[in-house]
Amino acid sequence: MPTVAIVGAGLIGRSWAIVFARAGWEVRLTDPSAEALAAAPRLIREGLDELAGYNLVDNAAEAASRVSVAGPLNEAAAGVDLVQENGPERVEDKRRIFAELDQAAPADAVLASSTSAIVASKFTEGLVGRARCLVAHPVNPPHLVPIVELCGAPWTSPEIVARARGIYEAVGQAAITVNREIEGFVLNRLQVALLAEAFRLAGEGVVTPQDLDKTLSDGLGLRWSFMGPFQTIELNAPGGIPDYCAR
Repeated sequence: MPTVAIVGAGLIGRSWAIVFARAGWEVRLTDPSAEALAAAPRLIREGLDELAGYNLVDNAAEAASRVSVAGPLNEAAAGVDLVQENGPERVEDKRRIFAELDQAAPADAVLASSTSAIVASKFTEGLVGRARCLVAHPVNPPHLVPIVELCGAPWTSPEIVARARGIYEAVGQAAITVNREIEGFVLNRLQVALLAEAFRLAGEGVVTPQDLDKTLSDGLGLRWSFMGPFQTIELNAPGGIPDYCAR
């Protein structure tokens, strides 16, 4: 049975635990907070039970049985196939955590960070095993929103990125590859671009904030829930994207 170490038992870490447990992985949890670690199994089981109520997990009890609380980080990472780090969004914390993981995890284990804002080169450069480190940025919560952005540092092995993509797809996530490091990755940049225009339109009195929200929730959001912008314009003109751009 493949094994993942979940570093950080907060909201994102618990959600990742649900993703891997329902996919048949053994899940080990570790967190410096004894309180968070003690509460995590119950909260994960509650999340799995909720999913089962909507037929989104086959056997909540069986999935929950694959989740265990480990001791310190080196114990959690021993013998795993993947580490999913969910620590604080501070470079110095990630450097410390990844230095420990590089020592504790097997040499062929993938080391992934859930960071939404810090590129991998900022916290992996000095590591012996830096080639197996990357960002795997989810949307909160990953057990309900499947996208995960995979972005390596300049020294991350392409084989590791490919292997990570295979792992995340196999556990039911929708993985994309970000081909080079860029601030905010892809999803956040798209989100910020739309939000900036939303502020402009509302601020200039073109539309109320309430009606702008409705434009997304009852308009673009419904389209974008199953079809992205490139697919949209490909289908929105007889000659596809070139025809759309020409028009």
